[in-house]
Amino acid sequence: MSDAALVHEAPYRVRFDEAGPDGLLRTSGFLRYAQDVAWLHSTAHGFDRAWYLERGLTWLVRAAELEILAPIAMGTTIVARTAVVGQKRVWARRRGDFFLPDGTLGGWVHTDWVMIDERGALTRIPAVFGEVFEIPPMAEPMGRVTLPPPPSGAITRQFTVRPQELDPMDHVNNAVYVDWLEEALLQVEPATVASLLGATPRRYRLEYAAAASAGAAVADQAWSDGDRWCYRLSGRGASELAASEGEMFRATVETTGGTE
Repeated sequence: MSDAALVHEAPYRVRFDEAGPDGLLRTSGFLRYAQDVAWLHSTAHGFDRAWYLERGLTWLVRAAELEILAPIAMGTTIVARTAVVGQKRVWARRRGDFFLPDGTLGGWVHTDWVMIDERGALTRIPAVFGEVFEIPPMAEPMGRVTLPPPPSGAITRQFTVRPQELDPMDHVNNAVYVDWLEEALLQVEPATVASLLGATPRRYRLEYAAAASAGAAVADQAWSDGDRWCYRLSGRGASELAASEGEMFRATVETTGGTE
């Protein structure tokens, strides 16, 4: 196949329920579109949900870097483009681009997906993917997020995963973590964070360390670290939010110069 096999596009109209009170597409919506167009791409080449179920395989998001370059209003139809940009033994990276009606870039995301088997263990990507997509080798490392210790008195929330936050894998969808992140940040400094979350360009760095399952009790913390905001989610109680133990998700948010 030609390089065209690596790329797929689909239009998305920003629905009423996908926009916030400001009438703009929520941050998590970008990740939802990126995930959906990736599935459309896979299905178009014969790798549909049935194919994965028969082989006990699936893709799981391990990291993402998202930059929002322009606000996208409810009712706007954008074009989401996904492209496989590289892979290693057990993981692959996709580039997602979101184009406004006039063709300008409204945002982009790099998503690192790992291949897991029916036990949830990392497994080698089947050779057939390389044959169909002709995926180039990945030179860069998988995305990582390193956080400083939270300040004394950092606000901690405790809550339980709700059924509507689960996806067909029966765990919390990767986009939901971004909703939790922004909820937590707004509790720290509402006015400052509201301005941050409405600013463009802004960049999110996300690392998914473990999946939250149905009914899981989780706790999170959010805090400011200079020019960026930090977030950590744990599956343990608030008193056990250690820097490494029990972590499920780590993230940072900051305004940027709009570089790609």
